[in-house]
Amino acid sequence: MSIREEKVKEQVSHLAAEFLREEASPSSMLTVTNAIFNEQNNLAIIYFTVFPEKFEHTALEFAKRKRKDFREFVKSRMRIRDIPFFDFEIDKGEKNRQLIDSIGINL
Repeated sequence: MSIREEKVKEQVSHLAAEFLREEASPSSMLTVTNAIFNEQNNLAIIYFTVFPEKFEHTALEFAKRKRKDFREFVKSRMRIRDIPFFDFEIDKGEKNRQLIDSIGINL
């Protein structure tokens, strides 16, 4: 991954965190963990976690509903030639890492 691609990925992650913080309900905390771009850089998947976990389904539905608004948000804040399309997913890898950490603590 080039330095430019890494910077864009990091900036998109920060913008996603800012957008979700501003738009989401205060009843849950959404944390952006990663942004993955496809090879053509025209699609980015934003991974995030939700606390408390019981709001995951609701938060994912909310984020998917706001994809178009997020794209406009990025367009207004970033100066890049082609704005990718976005999708949101729950970060299962982060959940698994937390589970492994909790098992390790209990040993």
